[in-house]
Amino acid sequence: LPALLVNPGVPLATRDVFAAFAGSEGSKTAVGTVPREREAAIDFLARYGNDLTQPAIACAPVIIEVLMALRALPAMRLARMSGSGPTCFALFRSPGEAAAAAQRLAAERKEWWVHATIIG
Repeated sequence: LPALLVNPGVPLATRDVFAAFAGSEGSKTAVGTVPREREAAIDFLARYGNDLTQPAIACAPVIIEVLMALRALPAMRLARMSGSGPTCFALFRSPGEAAAAAQRLAAERKEWWVHATIIG
């Protein structure tokens, strides 16, 4: 999966995110098997979120800025926070689209770490 990784450069301890998550209601949906084909995998991931996103945003509000910036990029297929944050990712159809998005976002947000890559 061609992807763009973005980290806003703020510290965020996993223990703080899980502490914020402790009282919230997580997803009860079983995930099952992730498809291996690119389009099916993106469609599958679009049906599921990251239960830690809201607690992480409560700890580091800049995460919502990162997600909004990723969602505004041309050709972006899906944007999510990775793990317990603050790194977020966006998926694209091609490595060229991910590279172009990385170049654009890096020029707009020089204080963020931005890197195009392939996941999987």
